[in-house]
Amino acid sequence: MEHQHHRHEMPEMKGHEHMNHMEANERSLHGGIDHQHMGHSGHNHEGMIADFRKRFYVVLVITVPVLILSRMIQQWLHLQINFPGSQYVLFALSTVVFLYGGWPFLTGWLSEMKSKNPGMMTLIGFAITVAYGYSTATVFGLKGMDFFWELDTLILIMLLGHWIEMKSVAGASRELELLVQLMPSTAHLLKGDSTEDVKTDTLKENDLILVKPGEKIAADGLVEDGDSYLNESMLTGESTPVQKIKGEKVIAGSVNGNGSLKVRVTHSGKNSYLFQVVDLVQNAQNAKSNTQLLADLAACWLTIIALFAGITTFVVWISLGRDLAFAMERMVTVIVICCPHALGLAVPLVVAKSTSLSAKHGLLIKNRTAFENSRKITAVVFDKTGTLTKGKFEVSRLITIGEGVSDEDELIRLAGALESNSEHPIATGILSEVKKRKLTLPVAENFKAITGKGVEAIVEQKNVKVVSLGYLKENDLQQPENFEVAGNETIVFVLLNNRLAGFVALADAIRPESANAISTLHENSIKSILLTGDNKQVAESVSTQLKMDGFFAEVLPHEKLEKVKELQQNGEFVAMTGDGVNDAPALAQADIGIAVGSGSDIAAETAGIVLVNSNPKDIVSLILFGKATYRKMIQNLAWATGYNVVTLPLAAGVLYNYGILLNPAAGAVLMTVSTVVVAVNAGLLKVRT
Repeated sequence: MEHQHHRHEMPEMKGHEHMNHMEANERSLHGGIDHQHMGHSGHNHEGMIADFRKRFYVVLVITVPVLILSRMIQQWLHLQINFPGSQYVLFALSTVVFLYGGWPFLTGWLSEMKSKNPGMMTLIGFAITVAYGYSTATVFGLKGMDFFWELDTLILIMLLGHWIEMKSVAGASRELELLVQLMPSTAHLLKGDSTEDVKTDTLKENDLILVKPGEKIAADGLVEDGDSYLNESMLTGESTPVQKIKGEKVIAGSVNGNGSLKVRVTHSGKNSYLFQVVDLVQNAQNAKSNTQLLADLAACWLTIIALFAGITTFVVWISLGRDLAFAMERMVTVIVICCPHALGLAVPLVVAKSTSLSAKHGLLIKNRTAFENSRKITAVVFDKTGTLTKGKFEVSRLITIGEGVSDEDELIRLAGALESNSEHPIATGILSEVKKRKLTLPVAENFKAITGKGVEAIVEQKNVKVVSLGYLKENDLQQPENFEVAGNETIVFVLLNNRLAGFVALADAIRPESANAISTLHENSIKSILLTGDNKQVAESVSTQLKMDGFFAEVLPHEKLEKVKELQQNGEFVAMTGDGVNDAPALAQADIGIAVGSGSDIAAETAGIVLVNSNPKDIVSLILFGKATYRKMIQNLAWATGYNVVTLPLAAGVLYNYGILLNPAAGAVLMTVSTVVVAVNAGLLKVRT
């Protein structure tokens, strides 16, 4: 299959049409801030973390005198601290805590009511308002015991919980911010013989820039001059430095080795690969998959259940003859403990972590649902050229025949002299072997092509031809004895003065990672199928070598879709890998389309997932990472719901007769712990490479 490197335009990003639960919380806390730009978002997040930290410490200081002045605490500690108006001091201090410490929750409650989407803020806002309202009434004449100390400790723990949670969220987004920071702020613009340092964002297409050793590449482009090794690991996950010579693509943000490069800019600023990745990741983080929608629905129902359970608890205890203070305390504890906070964060935290981690490993998720569904894959259809194989010819055998040449070096040197004028893949393979052997090429004179059969020239006063088997047959030239072609080989013959001097066998070598990738798929009970436009012999050879489950050969691009359909009709959940250009229909038909080897052309519109490298081990990493991500989501959902099932009855006082009772502060501690468990579990997610 020919790989055409067409450039797709990036599809227009519909950023922020969806907001996940985390962002909804952020908005409700700070009056509807929308994070349009990544840097902006990071700044906002840091500001909000600082705000919660400040509120937490202020409330912590005020809570100490509140505890000392509370009658309940004094009874427990056998203290007697009373002075005229002490209850008014207690009231004043608690009012500061309620208004200053509780402000984010009260404004969040209002915001949720306006959007008719009651959630966590509604529950906390309602609980602290009830506690404050009731306690205030006891100061001004209502019979009963206040619970200002419970109110203060509840707000204190909720602030701490939010502070910890937001630090987790910020941590999950940090990988993305690191990607943005990869862009250097300045570039060396070449103007004639002079160099001018300019801001990176002022670079335009076709500008020529100089990249000095050790510097970061300032824009996507093509090397015009120079030779160097680039470290692209932060962009593609590929740890080994990649050699870049004239005509090769470079990606903005990659780090130059010890050579100097002149680069012609092809994409500037916002159109660069790096910014497109950031956009993709942000959109994937904001888009809701089925699992997220399920969690949102569960959180919504939990809010309703919490309010209903709280009010029911209050009514039951009052009807059993308990006093108002006790019934109020039970209601507040039930409502706090039922906050669907952990449930609301269960999926978004994993989403934030998985998408940014993926981007760092060269796995770009465009469609969240496709990524989550990767756990269901039963068959992976591999394109051959450039995915399982290196996509370029390499010399596999050199055989000398006759007296014209003394050894293999002589044979490849003569063939190389002729091929130095050609761009053909076979010529590239021969020249790469010449380079590997460090040989010097002689000059070829009177060069001419033999239409469809090869090339000829005069080299060192000898007539040299490099021709196909067809040429030998047509000219009745004798083939080598015991001549056999291996499955995936292409053979060219070298003639000296019309006598056979030897032949060069070339093959599109199988990538060293391919066998390991296929065997890992087998370990996970996933079939691997080869799909190629190459002939049956080549397909069979590659398929057998890699121990694949089957192959389709001589398939034209438009027929690939039919082959994918065929597998689906046999009950397979199919992932198709292709280059995103001539495989578009098949990628769209597959249950999951994976565009591979698209490099800086990450648009591949029909694919749900784009792999920066054509490496087959990345496809396996993606599937295993999809499974791991889904496991984390389910673990988080199970913990968040299980915790509520156990703690709600305890908060309501079901075991009161056995002396087991949770107060509001203990309820808040348990709720915070459940949120932290979910955050830590999401943070443990790793990409297996």
